Amino acid sequence: MRIRHKPWAKPELEACPFYISEPKTYTGNWNTVFPGEKKPIRLELGCGKGGFIAQEAPANLDYHYIAMDIKNEMLVLAKRKLEAAYAEKQLPLDNVRIFICNLMQFSEYFSPADRIDRIYINFCNPWPKGKHKKRRLTHPRQLEQYRSVLDGEIWFKTDDDDLFQESIAYFQECHFEIVFQTTNLHKEPNIQSFRTEHEAMFEEMGKTIKFLIARPILQQENLS
Repeated sequence: MRIRHKPWAKPELEACPFYISEPKTYTGNWNTVFPGEKKPIRLELGCGKGGFIAQEAPANLDYHYIAMDIKNEMLVLAKRKLEAAYAEKQLPLDNVRIFICNLMQFSEYFSPADRIDRIYINFCNPWPKGKHKKRRLTHPRQLEQYRSVLDGEIWFKTDDDDLFQESIAYFQECHFEIVFQTTNLHKEPNIQSFRTEHEAMFEEMGKTIKFLIARPILQQENLS
């Protein structure tokens, strides 16, 4: 889906106190952008309109969150949803930061000094054509970048059957253990995950939500 240019989007983001305009200056030092005590950091890659992060972050104040997207026009909608969610709960919006980036260049924004507790990948573009699959957020060249900073887990959701099955192979190839997987997330009462706009849309279309949790194998071995 092509997103039309909105000339007001970038100025609105630039005026936002939790927007990071020069994210690469914090590579290796992301905890310094949050006030108060140091907390575990969680990332949402490709946050879209913010339906997930605007539920997840205010419900988990013991974590710091960073949400990213590639388009100003999309991120500004996430910014507004976050503001509305925190205002409704009468909470200070101080545990979230947002910024624009090309996630293909993930390692330019995060270094091994930035230890990440969890990464969320919600309904990324499936890029079904063979020549485009390397653009997937679960492609091995992406997983290797995430792996260098990850202390915890990746939570991955999709409605796309082919992307899900091929991503399982990607995770295994990159030495991740899949600790949980399901082809129908909403029939799993023990997994608590906030629903996104895409989830509601896909449910209405009769699609089931595929979901997995993956963890780097070497990390587990080091802890055992």
